Amino acid sequence: MDGFEKMLKTENLAVERFVKFRISNKTDADDILQEVYLTAYQKFPQLKSKEAFKGWLLSIARNKCNDYFRSNSKLSTVSLDLAPQNQLTYTRFGFAERNIVSETLHQLSAKDREILSLYYFSELSQAEIAKKLHIPIGTVKSRLHTAKQNFKTKYPYSPKSKGDTFMKKLPEIIPEYTIKKSDKAPFPVKWEELWGLFIIPKIGEQLTWGIYETDTKKCSEWGEMEVTSKAMVHGIEGVEIKEYRHNHVGLGKDDKDHYYIAQLTDTHCRLLAENYVKNGVRKYLTFLDGDDFIAEWGYGENNCGKETNLSAKGKITKIGDKIIAENTDQLCDIVGRYTITINGKEYDTVRVLSLDSYYGEYVCCEQYLDSNGRTVLWRRFNRDDWNIANYKTKWSERFPNNDKLTVNGETYVHWYDCITDYIL
Repeated sequence: MDGFEKMLKTENLAVERFVKFRISNKTDADDILQEVYLTAYQKFPQLKSKEAFKGWLLSIARNKCNDYFRSNSKLSTVSLDLAPQNQLTYTRFGFAERNIVSETLHQLSAKDREILSLYYFSELSQAEIAKKLHIPIGTVKSRLHTAKQNFKTKYPYSPKSKGDTFMKKLPEIIPEYTIKKSDKAPFPVKWEELWGLFIIPKIGEQLTWGIYETDTKKCSEWGEMEVTSKAMVHGIEGVEIKEYRHNHVGLGKDDKDHYYIAQLTDTHCRLLAENYVKNGVRKYLTFLDGDDFIAEWGYGENNCGKETNLSAKGKITKIGDKIIAENTDQLCDIVGRYTITINGKEYDTVRVLSLDSYYGEYVCCEQYLDSNGRTVLWRRFNRDDWNIANYKTKWSERFPNNDKLTVNGETYVHWYDCITDYIL
């Protein structure tokens, strides 16, 4: 089937990402991929619309993954009372943070925990639950409804009404700040914020961020963010984040509402999808959409995300304003300890340097994190020739008086700062 092989060659990367994002065991994932391709090959003549090939192929992959999870769940007869919490929340890159959910579950009766676990975590249908528990399906529906209500009563977070006001407006001028190097050793930190967006992807989190130009010190753009609900993309569970941007320019989007889907585990934090309106059409981009998504939002191998457990690894060294790095593409490390004085307060922080490139355009970011893993100050530096095709001049010529760094012999120029209402 030459047509099948040609179409598979075009879409096999998306299928591989889909399976390997769900199945942590490499051997199992490879076995499932072979099953997917074999099944697709056998059923390809039945596919009526070749334009639907990608969705059809992903549906086969989804079914094979579900078969895998169900098969594994049936091998275990350990009760929820004895099962470790992380067995319920295993993900590809660690255990998804669900401490509050787990604590709430353990406040429920054994029957409630059992029915909720079978329905949500084992992904069994009501008919499958009825068969497994040897009870009528009507009883399953009744017990599931009761368990959901009991869970809602015990769960500590309640949905906010649409009229709730929660954001604090940032100052028009950035507060004066100083950065003083400390003689103390840098401390390790749990950094759960989304890189570049500053919010922690946990339900109930809220944040306002602002960009301040270095020449005027004025806020040129700011955004309000809130983590609103649980969400799922291609079978990967995360949370939805709503962002409302003010004075936003440059991305060619029609509206100011922007939505993200993000995932936080014990080891990594990453974006899974975004959506926005452009030219009157709402666009959806996910981690399976290749460079259209990965180049903008992807981080790490196969978009595994940035690490949340940071400690100084020695991959980046800084002597004065000179930086020596192993490479300049998606490299992040703690480089020193600093006292930041801003808005009349002092913060003991570690300095995180991030080096990255977007379509070959290189940037360096300084991020000062306190012991809570929260951003106190963020500073953006551009390589001197960054986006020169658009700006027509080097950054050292545009901002001759701005701070400069040298990264592996290349000049980087300070462009703007970011702060959030965390420091207000």
